Amino acid sequence: MVVFFSSVSIQNLKFRNNENSIKYIILICTLISGTSQLRAQDFNAEKNNYLIISKNIRQLKPVLLTATDLAKEDGEKFGEFYMVICGKTVTDIPKNSAFNNFLDQATAQNVKVFVCGLSLSKFSIERDQLPANLEVTENGILYGLQLKKQGLITLSI
Repeated sequence: MVVFFSSVSIQNLKFRNNENSIKYIILICTLISGTSQLRAQDFNAEKNNYLIISKNIRQLKPVLLTATDLAKEDGEKFGEFYMVICGKTVTDIPKNSAFNNFLDQATAQNVKVFVCGLSLSKFSIERDQLPANLEVTENGILYGLQLKKQGLITLSI
């Protein structure tokens, strides 16, 4: 990621004192290192890798059925299978035994299920209210687009 500074270059920054220098250095390091967390994983491009973005947790069951069928259909070409859950449906996750059962099944099938951190924040859901095997991605939409750029076969439902 390239960070642009309008009409200021790092070389031309003039600091009044060491305290300001340290603040600017910390800010720049944070910007640079923080962007590395936003990148999605690398995938084997020779395999069929899938991503489902959903705004409904009840879609997990049909997604798992689909993953099973695609694994059979693809055989050795079957790669990664991801599901990202975004939106108000995150309020249905805490204390939902049916969802937890499907989440356990997803783990057994090697289907990786993520929930959007922005959605959790918007709807005041704390991370400790989530099942332990549900991963949080800070921005589900960004993560989905990053995966799509890497060539995953993507569907939004």
